[in-house]
Amino acid sequence: MSLSNDDVKQIAHLARLAVDESRLSEHARNLSDILAFVEAMSAVDTSSVEPMAHPLDMAQRLRPDEVTEDNQRELFQSVAPAVGDGLYLVPRVIE
Repeated sequence: MSLSNDDVKQIAHLARLAVDESRLSEHARNLSDILAFVEAMSAVDTSSVEPMAHPLDMAQRLRPDEVTEDNQRELFQSVAPAVGDGLYLVPRVIE
């Protein structure tokens, strides 16, 4: 698939990117090469390939879910300008 300079302008507009007019043909060529590569990859038969979440078959180490810090809510809320029922009170922003 070959992209024109107008295609690159449209893609840049949709992506909200500023593209220098002098480099439009270079970007068109690079994007066309990328699309050709993706098209070539789509032609490969992957029906026998099992999907995987990660390229390395490794188990992740897990740690026990334990509380490691003391509850300091009262200390933190003692310096807050407004607190009620253990919650920080803030001014209403939306009417």
